[in-house]
Amino acid sequence: MFDSPLSASAYEVLGTAPDADEEALKRAYRLRLRATHPDTGGDAVAFIAVQRAWELVGTAAGRAAYDRGHGFFGGGAGGAGAGAPGAGASGGVPGTAPSGESTGADWSGWRTRGAQADTRPKARMYGHPGGWRRERYLQLMREWAGRGVTLADPYDPALVRSAPVAIRSMLADALAEEATARIVSTLGIGYTAWHDVAAGGRREAGDPNAKLDHIVLGPTGLYGVLSEDFGASVNVRRGELSGESVRGLTPVADLLGRMRVISRAAKVKFSGAIVVLPDEDLPELVTQLGSVRGIPVVAVGRSALANVLRQGVPGARDIGGNELFDARTRLQATVAFV
Repeated sequence: MFDSPLSASAYEVLGTAPDADEEALKRAYRLRLRATHPDTGGDAVAFIAVQRAWELVGTAAGRAAYDRGHGFFGGGAGGAGAGAPGAGASGGVPGTAPSGESTGADWSGWRTRGAQADTRPKARMYGHPGGWRRERYLQLMREWAGRGVTLADPYDPALVRSAPVAIRSMLADALAEEATARIVSTLGIGYTAWHDVAAGGRREAGDPNAKLDHIVLGPTGLYGVLSEDFGASVNVRRGELSGESVRGLTPVADLLGRMRVISRAAKVKFSGAIVVLPDEDLPELVTQLGSVRGIPVVAVGRSALANVLRQGVPGARDIGGNELFDARTRLQATVAFV
């Protein structure tokens, strides 16, 4: 809940400053707990978020660990510290940690977790998940920092927190794509996935339609997959995602458009389309969005993705062994990466 570059910090959820003393923090927690309690007309999601925030910073040890890991220096006792906006030491860039100090956030790049401990065969993977958006994020971050400014750590949480939302969004989506790829990699050797697949558009202009996040092929079908993190909960309206954080965007329509580009180029038929979001951002872990031109579309919470891919999207067209082999061959010969 608090690990996304777009999510509010525990202090923001509690409505207090990172340097608040212990009594002020407790007072803010009690006020927010009463204000969000469902029995008094509050919002259940916000109520849970307040409780989770308190679990993170409600004790001295927990708060010190949280502050170290999220760019709040000083443990909340001695001012905002070097991690506060405006306190940077790199040419005035807000939130830059001094001397390249690492704050512990795991935002620095794609990696497979637990690879040494887990020796089971992995899915076949091609391409670099999240690579396009990470590249764009670094470019935007350098432009925002200004010419001649050296960023010791462009993933420092305090620096990320102080950046404009468009830059944070680029990093959040890269992390979402990497999380999806890690899940797909555990499905086994019967699955093949291609990441950051070119699907038209102009990559050099930063066109997000330049790519399809993931193509996943397995025994249950061939799927086009979009990984997103909007930083807030979303609703479903007329087969499209809606909500304040999605305003002006058409993620489902865009996903289907990119899938059509790949389908025509490789001469393959997709079984379904999947939009992957953080669990807490969906009303249900598996939310059916309807069917477009015979292709069923679902939005799934990240924790449900593996089961959906193993069991198949409801209403998806079956794919036989010969077609699966043919689709893999055609895609392998056609797919290009951004």
